[in-house]
Amino acid sequence: MSRDEVREFLVSRRANVPPERAGIPDFGGERRVPGLRRAEVAMLAGVSLDYYTRLERGNIRGASDSVLGAIARALQLNDAEREYLFDLSRTAPAPASARDRKPVARSVRTSVQRVLDNLTVPAIVHNANQDLIAANLMGRALYAPHFDTDGTPNIARFIFLDRRAEDYYVDWATARHTAAAIMRLEAGRDPLNKELTALIGELSTRSPRFREDWAGHDVHEHRTGVKSFRHPEVGLLTVAFDVFEMPGEAGLQIVTYSPPPDTGSAEKFALLASWAATQETERSRTADPVNG
Repeated sequence: MSRDEVREFLVSRRANVPPERAGIPDFGGERRVPGLRRAEVAMLAGVSLDYYTRLERGNIRGASDSVLGAIARALQLNDAEREYLFDLSRTAPAPASARDRKPVARSVRTSVQRVLDNLTVPAIVHNANQDLIAANLMGRALYAPHFDTDGTPNIARFIFLDRRAEDYYVDWATARHTAAAIMRLEAGRDPLNKELTALIGELSTRSPRFREDWAGHDVHEHRTGVKSFRHPEVGLLTVAFDVFEMPGEAGLQIVTYSPPPDTGSAEKFALLASWAATQETERSRTADPVNG
């Protein structure tokens, strides 16, 4: 991880903390920075100004967990931001370690696919690169526009480069911001992930929106929440999502989607299931024209 990345992250987090929220007295006068000064962060963290300045300039390797924890508290970092700060401090491993690095998963075990297929709600699996590498029938139906692409579908690439995304995601701005923040967190966890680095470079080149969101230096870890999709076949769907880590499969996450009961979205899920079954029948006929 580069020194610039460390510097830009700490500066951006420092700018997000108003002095009054940190308990810094207002003595009047003009402040040249929107948030905390370096000296104020150092004071709150209990370290010298010189030491914090060196950290903010990117010399973070070797910083103790206690110091990093104190800085995280001073900057009022959330859990994802705190984890990202610790990841930055570890820096990239020695080049020899790269040969032992486990590649990013491209598929799931047969047993995992069976579990997905037995779920009654939409479920997808994505890797650290945001590639959609598995889904059940309902998951493919819910994410139909994503799967209607060449090659391996990729959530981030769809959000930032596919014109359909602005209509599919009801809150496209949040979808963009979240995707960029998730990718930044993953890049901090695994700076040797060349595929993710290449994807970030591609999006930076092709999408002004991505450049804006990436410049915010926000990090995010998806766990649970509510999303709204404007599905091209069944219309507006508001669903709860839950994310499950896959033990033994670093970077893989199963995401399930469920509508609140007795809602319009629950009724539309029945339509989505019917449409999904029809699509599957059509695919089967196409794959086996003789028996179809």
